[in-house]
Amino acid sequence: MNFPILEPPMSASLPRFRRAPVASAGLALALALAAGTAPAASRLAQAAAPAAAPAAAAGPVLNSPLDAPLFYQLLIGEIELRNGAAGTAYEVILDAARKQRNEQLFKRAADIALQARAGDQALAAARAWRAALPASIEAHRYVIQLLVAMNRPADTVEPLQSLIRLTPADDRAALIRSLPRFFATSTDRKTVPPLLERALEPWRAPAATQGAVLQALAGAWLAADDNERALRLARDAQALDPAAEAPAMIALQLLPRTPAAEALIEAHLKARPDNHAVRMWYARSLSGAQRYTEAAAQLQQLVQAAPDRAAAWLTLGALQVELKQPQAATASLQTYLRLADAAPPAAAAGGRDDEDDDGDATTAPAANDQARIQAFLLLAQAAEQAGDFRAAEAWLARVDNPQRALEVQQRRASLLAAQGQVDEARALIRQLPEKDAETARAKLFAEAQLLRDAKRWQEASDVLGRGAQRFANDVDLMYEQSMLAEKLGRFDEMEQLLRQVIALKPDHHHAHNALGYSLADRNLRLPEAKALIERALALSPGDPFITDSLGWVEYRLGNLAESVRLLRQAYAARPDTEIAAHLGEVLWVSGQTDEARRIWREARGRDAANDVLRETLARLRADL
Repeated sequence: MNFPILEPPMSASLPRFRRAPVASAGLALALALAAGTAPAASRLAQAAAPAAAPAAAAGPVLNSPLDAPLFYQLLIGEIELRNGAAGTAYEVILDAARKQRNEQLFKRAADIALQARAGDQALAAARAWRAALPASIEAHRYVIQLLVAMNRPADTVEPLQSLIRLTPADDRAALIRSLPRFFATSTDRKTVPPLLERALEPWRAPAATQGAVLQALAGAWLAADDNERALRLARDAQALDPAAEAPAMIALQLLPRTPAAEALIEAHLKARPDNHAVRMWYARSLSGAQRYTEAAAQLQQLVQAAPDRAAAWLTLGALQVELKQPQAATASLQTYLRLADAAPPAAAAGGRDDEDDDGDATTAPAANDQARIQAFLLLAQAAEQAGDFRAAEAWLARVDNPQRALEVQQRRASLLAAQGQVDEARALIRQLPEKDAETARAKLFAEAQLLRDAKRWQEASDVLGRGAQRFANDVDLMYEQSMLAEKLGRFDEMEQLLRQVIALKPDHHHAHNALGYSLADRNLRLPEAKALIERALALSPGDPFITDSLGWVEYRLGNLAESVRLLRQAYAARPDTEIAAHLGEVLWVSGQTDEARRIWREARGRDAANDVLRETLARLRADL
């Protein structure tokens, strides 16, 4: 018989088999059975290994349960498969599996059908396997996976319930929590939560599984993009067990789209302050939302509790560089390098060997090297912030990876520009070879940034203008052009560019925020400005710069109390100099002059040359 091609194709997540160059797994199995080295079903898997162990090493020889006709039946099945007759091979192997009631032979028959992309026959083999061996957990898993791959999730309820019943009581909760993974390849994830609710109904009430059921359903609704239900179920699960990790992990996935989820993470860390994995993920989530101060605070707690976590020190150092804390950053990054020198490659790259620990799954030596290079680059940046250009160059000299040449030259160019040698810095960037379009694009941005930092706005605009001719409709390039148009006072051009960016990429939150802030700063079209900024905040919840913009537009609208609230929130998350200038101004106008001076003094200590701060102090005639 010839198998039909299954439409749609079977999911790649199901087992696949390669044609063996010498002996197939089935042939090796047949030979092993005939030799009597795999006497029972529980031992048959060993026979499929590429090379059979010598008889002496295998222990006492036991008689095979197979007779000669059955051995030749298996042999014929494999020969038929090699000759391209997958249908005949399937029938022969499945017949042998039924006679022997053998796990490996049933699996082999199902896999032959999968290899031929014949889903119905694979499912028939798996169901025969389950019928012959009703206590087989693997048979149940095969049936469920095939039903999902064949877009028949509704048929999984009964086998799921049977699988749960077969699972030992001590392992049942873990299995229940993992059930959403069975449906990861489902084409319609919104149908999964209701069928899981039916499948899990018998385990909702028992105390041993109640929390696991809630966690599984929360994960299913999360996959179905119903964040509200996912959050509600995660809350219910956490109420049963505040120390349970799963609700916190679901909440982490909900951030930043669902700010209310953050309370679950904080509650979990209060109950389990030693859960370094959740704390690390939380810090990274906060960092991704540019809430650097809060992210650094979480990492400080982590390294105090677990000072041997190399990855935490590296991430903390990077945050401290962003917060312009060069001395603290240098100490953190040097601690990372000391730990990395003393640790295995996996720990140096990620802190531990597994992703569940702190989010670092990579264990290759290359990842360790890249992490060290990142530390060297960050140390150079910290030294530059501290004005120690010689130390910065020394750190850059330790980077010898050609793939990071552009980053190294960018940092060297930044050092030159910081010393007034802007033209030499530009030449350093320009002389880099353009290996591909991405490198050419990166060079454009690097050169334009040098000119921006030197306040050579027109030259920076000219550089990006030339780039726009080469990289048409590049939204990042257009956005940078708009920022330079604003510096040059060409506000109509800025607005036109930002609206083009929004048209090309409607979820570009920076463009919405920039346009809204520009209107608010010029006291124009304030309702439209507020709507643009609110849209930006919806696209990137918690972003401190967007929160700052919203606080500023509220100030322009005369809502001083709301403005102060928002600006305090933004400044607590990211103590940026411009945010400080805004918060100080609103406090000053509100009569809270002492606090305004304190905040301005803090900001001046970090960045005395900031134009926004200097303009604010001059305009308000504030004496610090």
